[in-house]
Amino acid sequence: MRRGPATRTSAFAEAEALVGSAGPAAGAATAAPAAAPAPAPEPAPARQKLQTEFAFELPRGYVDDAGVLHRNGIMRLATARDELIPLQDRRVRENPAFLSVVLLGLVITQLGTVEYVHDGVVEKMFASDLAFLQDFYRQINAEGHTRAGVTCPHCEQPFEVELGGSRLGES
Repeated sequence: MRRGPATRTSAFAEAEALVGSAGPAAGAATAAPAAAPAPAPEPAPARQKLQTEFAFELPRGYVDDAGVLHRNGIMRLATARDELIPLQDRRVRENPAFLSVVLLGLVITQLGTVEYVHDGVVEKMFASDLAFLQDFYRQINAEGHTRAGVTCPHCEQPFEVELGGSRLGES
């Protein structure tokens, strides 16, 4: 069927007619080459969330002045500032063993229903709880552990050794 001049044509047919009427050289110059499909954008890498707070349970528990036992708490990762502040403390300069007490008072953010955890609270803890918290501090600030796998030079059996020092801040 032949269409007359009054018949409507599609926009595509009109554009084709314009390119075709200009001649083959003009059509080649204005026609866009077939573009390769754009590569799909790479998915954004999954954001890793850094865990900065860790729950713990004291072996014995802290008994406050009212006689209430507190065993569950939260410790946060230490910052460089946390490790430097105790070095300015007079008590630490006089007795370096006090370093861990001051440092734990800074990084323990919650202990049962104790309103404000500070070095005075840590001072009143049982020795077994203090030792537990010192080890827990080492573990969370050393990315989860302070042990390394080694092999015995005599029997060649693998085993783990503890790398942590005797006090916080030592290795």
